[in-house]
Amino acid sequence: MKRTVYHFINNRRGFTLIELMVVIVILGILAGLIVPRIMGRPEQAKKLKARMQIESIGTALKLYKLDNGAYPTTEQGLQALVEAPSSGNVPKNWRKGGYLEKGKVPQDPWGNDFVYLSPGIHDDFDIMSYGADGVSGGEDTNADINSWESD
Repeated sequence: MKRTVYHFINNRRGFTLIELMVVIVILGILAGLIVPRIMGRPEQAKKLKARMQIESIGTALKLYKLDNGAYPTTEQGLQALVEAPSSGNVPKNWRKGGYLEKGKVPQDPWGNDFVYLSPGIHDDFDIMSYGADGVSGGEDTNADINSWESD
């Protein structure tokens, strides 16, 4: 018995319509999962920056207290960290050059001033950023970031 071997040579290369549709569907699913996460990062980064700024200001306030025996009052505000107060509890050992880098009080990542209370309601001092809307309270991007809370 004689065997006949057939070799089919298929030189056609490419993708079928079904294969292309499957790839497009997979890419669409991946984009649907990944894009929202990437798009949400700027606000998350701003919140983290605000938290870091609050910690930095808190450290500067502690150095101020070490030098002068008390925190600046609410009326003196955070400006007392960059220029010696001339009213209220006038510091006797105010550090030349101030307590903050760059010689100015930073604004929060949304361009608003930090709110400072001394004595604070929650601690010796309270520092707050009111978030994206600049108003107390809120949720998500408008949520307040406070020195007495930690994430």
